[in-house]
Amino acid sequence: MLPAKTTPFTRHVRAFTLIELLVVIAIIAILIALLLPAVQQAREAARRAQCKNHLKQLGLAIHNYADANSKFPPSATIDLSVTSTGNNGSWSVHGRILPYLEQASLYNRVDLSIAWDFQTPISGLKIPVYACPSDPKSDLARDPGGGKVILYPTNYAFNFGTWFVFNPSTGQGGNGMFFPNASLSFRDVTDGTSNTLMAAEVKAWQSYTRNAGPGSTTIPADPGTAATIVSTSGAEYKNTGHTEWADGRVHHQGFTTVIGPNGYVPYDNSGTIVDADYNSWQEGKSGSAGSPSYAIVTSRSYHTGIVNVLMADGASRTISENINLQVWRNLSTRGGGEVIGDF
Repeated sequence: MLPAKTTPFTRHVRAFTLIELLVVIAIIAILIALLLPAVQQAREAARRAQCKNHLKQLGLAIHNYADANSKFPPSATIDLSVTSTGNNGSWSVHGRILPYLEQASLYNRVDLSIAWDFQTPISGLKIPVYACPSDPKSDLARDPGGGKVILYPTNYAFNFGTWFVFNPSTGQGGNGMFFPNASLSFRDVTDGTSNTLMAAEVKAWQSYTRNAGPGSTTIPADPGTAATIVSTSGAEYKNTGHTEWADGRVHHQGFTTVIGPNGYVPYDNSGTIVDADYNSWQEGKSGSAGSPSYAIVTSRSYHTGIVNVLMADGASRTISENINLQVWRNLSTRGGGEVIGDF
């Protein structure tokens, strides 16, 4: 007898079709696209908070310096009796406040009475509190060659006032919180420390022109006039602004309020339009006896729509780039007598 014929068991396997797979991939892509901006915003918020904390530390250092020395640090010390000086003769505020930023060991290894550009302890050393984490160029060190020290940039500049910086013929300084040979203290801030800027953000590796004279000593009335001064001055062009934290000159360690925060000043550099600053004459530089310094060095940041600032009372604040220009200028004067109100 033959065995009964059996029917083999057939197993059906369910699989994704190509269309279903594409739909799943599209959904995942949409979710990622929605998630990434949120992640980036969270990261930027953290960087912005860290940036404000850096400014707060600078404020504490300045206050501690003032307590110890009964005055704020000068932006530079210049011997007005000497008619021939080197380019890098004097240390910046950044260098003078090192022991109050837990950098006493470094401070003890340098000599602030001589030029900084060959003092090897600062070469290749990045001081984290001087860098904004949002600036992509803050990690780009500058090597000027010739055996000079390699320096990292700074993203925090000190308030040199509205426009005029220094006149070596008279020893007169500007209306801000810092200028060469200054001996200012809290009593000189008659506008009130909560109404006066101490420091603000700047961008590393900033383009600027220098050493051509201001043409006019009158502060530019608006950004357009400022752009004309920069473009027609015939000054020497550089793209290394704010790259030397130890340098005492305004285009490396300072800012002025000719232009509002994140203001744009176009300059044609051999056919390439760049956003530029301006220093009519490097403070203390030889070659033009008695030349005063006027500066358009704008506060800028990589934070969208704002810059972080430090007030003279030690508070760090966020300022909109849309702040009224006159209010911005009033905030930079230590004793202008302006009524500022809310900002």
